[in-house]
Amino acid sequence: MDWTALEKYKVDLGSYDSLYREFHQNPEISTLEHETAEKIAAHLKSLSSDLDIRTGIGGTGLIAICKNGTGPTVLLRADMDGLPIHEETGLDYASTKTMKDTQLDNAIKPVMHACGHDFHITCNLGAAETLLKARDIWSGTVIFLFQPAEERGCGAQAMVDDGLFDPKKHACPIPDIFLGQHIFPLEPGCIISKSGSFLAAADSLRITVFGQGGHGSMPHRCVDPVVLASSIVMKLQTIVSREIDPEEVAVVTVGSLKAGDTVNVIGDEAVLQLNIRSMSNETRHSALDAVKRIVKAECEAFRSPKEPVFETLNAYPPTLNDQEATDTIQKSFTECFGHKHHRVSRAIPGSEDFPNLATAVDKPYVFWGWSGSDEKIWAKHEREGTLDQLPFNHSHLFAPAIHPTLGNGIDAMVVAALSFVTT
Repeated sequence: MDWTALEKYKVDLGSYDSLYREFHQNPEISTLEHETAEKIAAHLKSLSSDLDIRTGIGGTGLIAICKNGTGPTVLLRADMDGLPIHEETGLDYASTKTMKDTQLDNAIKPVMHACGHDFHITCNLGAAETLLKARDIWSGTVIFLFQPAEERGCGAQAMVDDGLFDPKKHACPIPDIFLGQHIFPLEPGCIISKSGSFLAAADSLRITVFGQGGHGSMPHRCVDPVVLASSIVMKLQTIVSREIDPEEVAVVTVGSLKAGDTVNVIGDEAVLQLNIRSMSNETRHSALDAVKRIVKAECEAFRSPKEPVFETLNAYPPTLNDQEATDTIQKSFTECFGHKHHRVSRAIPGSEDFPNLATAVDKPYVFWGWSGSDEKIWAKHEREGTLDQLPFNHSHLFAPAIHPTLGNGIDAMVVAALSFVTT
């Protein structure tokens, strides 16, 4: 395709600049994205009466279906939740919002779009307008999906479980291909892609182990859960070093260990919270099995009076891009973006629940990244050798440049979609 032909269908970036700032200033916590969903639906309705908009899917999720003759069905996904982080970017459109987290702990929390979901939303809306304008050059069906609660790893599955693809409920057409993207602090203007493993699986667990409490001066009459938990922490370090193939990537982190309340009392339990990252389903299952085996064995060795309790806090699958579909998109990206398109060889250790949408109906998917970096700021850090100090996703200082990020994100979604539905 002659990608220069897309120039005549370009959207007014000024209006999307304003829309992006509005989303950035008004983030909402996972599962509570009600105002965000309303704004998205209102904008979609303003674009065209031809869009079939369906809301309230899996909570606040929504889709807009654009049917344009016969052909493949493509789904473009954007997530829309913010994070409980106090923004300190100093931007004139910075978020000062707080929310009561009624779904988790009822605490009042600051909220920030610290992961770029505001860009994901805005670019998907811009892609919708572009593809509506360009209906004379493509044929098929494009679905624009806006997903809640990605940050808690439950939003994609919630939409599926709520009947996203159920013909008797939300009746979303089954896509032939699922497409999505994520913003990162990369080299300015670039787009990165990779077939196969692109993002890590992430599993977070809360594990409670039990002891037998008593006086600190009589440990022989107790089972000390602090010593038990400490032994578990140390044993868990052997999973990556001794049980995982050295050519595989895995990380096991115990981020929290809580036990006891005072200095001279042995308590009855200890609670560990840990996170496991892996790049393949095989390694993921091996690591999870090892954690459970080690915890149970240590509890038995320490004469724990009760079996340990395992709770899954969240579970993100690995993002494994389909080879054939990735090849198609990479060809289009190279033709359209030239040297700004980078085919990377290493996966990113972050995680996404996006694959759950596609695997629910056994269809291929492709997920890629694009840069949100400011050219001047990047150049300064590059000169000083401090690129590793650039604020990354989830930082209270994460502040992507609006331009050219906005235009590039819209273009990437459009080009990816047209790779499958162009006449």
